[in-house]
Amino acid sequence: LAMDRGWESPARAELLRELSPLITAAAEAEPRDPVPWRIALDRARGTNAGHAEFERLWGEAVRRSPHHYGCHVAALQYLSAACCAQWGNTPHTARCSHRACFDFAEPAAQDALPGSLVQALPVRAAFACLTDGCAPTVPRARLDAAADLAIALSATYGASDPWPAEVRNLLTYVLIRLERWTDALDQLRLIGPYATSFPWDRISDDPLGQFLEVRDGIRIAVASGVPLGGPIPPTLRAIPTQPWAFEDAPGYPRSEHDGRARSGDH
Repeated sequence: LAMDRGWESPARAELLRELSPLITAAAEAEPRDPVPWRIALDRARGTNAGHAEFERLWGEAVRRSPHHYGCHVAALQYLSAACCAQWGNTPHTARCSHRACFDFAEPAAQDALPGSLVQALPVRAAFACLTDGCAPTVPRARLDAAADLAIALSATYGASDPWPAEVRNLLTYVLIRLERWTDALDQLRLIGPYATSFPWDRISDDPLGQFLEVRDGIRIAVASGVPLGGPIPPTLRAIPTQPWAFEDAPGYPRSEHDGRARSGDH
């Protein structure tokens, strides 16, 4: 609660620095629990902590749970924010940040346990790449591979399962940005009633209304046979689309306070 309050304040960095005793107390009270270290990673991002401090906290987190989804998400967000904080918001920074995020996310997903939401880390990196306001700075194939991995993960869970709901909502957004209408519709069917605020709150003050509008738009797009690169249905225009400027870089990899993670999440 203290983290949430501090994060929303204009004096974020100062308030978050004051949380160190609370985080330490939480970590000492349950030494095997990775969640205090997830919170510590979020605090490091909010206070612009250096890379050495991040590495220390990350080491403590993975020592307790090598595949903890919440800790991996916090680390991914730190890496994205740290590059921007160091170099400013420029196209070069975006390229550096996105590639650093993919370089972290892809091996983690590859090493994840079967069915682990950690396999969705690359699609989170793809989301960051597609929503930073710049043209995408990684190859299109890398974004599609991230989406394909998340689709495979989603398929391991039953329809209308609430546990992967946020991942499915995020994946749907990425698939729309990639204009993969049929794949997006498949995810909407799996989501069922479990619309999540994230990522729709990033493009609308009415996340549920935005989700329902997008769902209708996808149905129309698939029913009308909209081809890749074809005209965007009116109900999808709230989600930005533009001609892509993907880099054809060689070397394919081996492969938010956004939601909450339970301490047993592997």
